[in-house]
Amino acid sequence: MASRIEARLAELGIVLPQAGAPAANYVPFVRTGDLLFVSGQVCALSGKLSHVGKLGKDFSVEEGQKAARICGLNLLAHLKNALDGDLDRVVRCVRLGGFVNCMPEFVDQPKVINGCSDLMVEIFGEAGRHARTAVGTNALPFDVAVEVEGCFEVR
Repeated sequence: MASRIEARLAELGIVLPQAGAPAANYVPFVRTGDLLFVSGQVCALSGKLSHVGKLGKDFSVEEGQKAARICGLNLLAHLKNALDGDLDRVVRCVRLGGFVNCMPEFVDQPKVINGCSDLMVEIFGEAGRHARTAVGTNALPFDVAVEVEGCFEVR
């Protein structure tokens, strides 16, 4: 029998990607007590970067939202691994930290990171509502457009 969250993913037509390996000297997630911190995830699917470049130059806000959604899918893939495959153990999404590779005049970072925030609410409902930071930066690893990290309360 599928779990509640697995059923919700199927209902939304969402298939989580394989969790990628860390690109440097860090671990993909750390649990301390009831909090699970997932390292920043970039916009990559099946090991292939999907959005390389800057918002305000190479990508529109809508394209940035798609990139942020992909980051969210990668967060969920690591979250699922950390919870031995059981996303029903997620109590709530506590916080997301979003980073947008953008031109200096670009000011729609919050709209871009909504791509990830909206995904969490779609999947977890009210438990997906979270505190958040959306920051613009002049560069991100591999020149990706978006990176998002997350903190989740789990049981």
